[in-house]
Amino acid sequence: MTGIDQLAGIVSGAINSPLASSTPSASPVPFSGVLNSLIDQTNSLDKQASDAINGLVSGQGVEVHDAMIATQKADMAFELALQVRNKAVGAYQQMMGMQF
Repeated sequence: MTGIDQLAGIVSGAINSPLASSTPSASPVPFSGVLNSLIDQTNSLDKQASDAINGLVSGQGVEVHDAMIATQKADMAFELALQVRNKAVGAYQQMMGMQF
């Protein structure tokens, strides 16, 4: 369950960040900080998946289902990061298309 909780933390952290909050007392986190955090967490999940696969192949006592879960978590985190990137690029292109 901790893997699902970790992915839920990535999503809820981005949604519930002070950047998305409307309270003036919270110090806003820059969008680049949210993106850096997302990339770091995605990279961490990818490394965990890679270690699980290597442990499975080398026979270091890693169970098949643990390796599968680790790869699925890494895949879901990558897909989330990819969709965030696509939305950011789309917003940038839309702003560049505006005429003043």
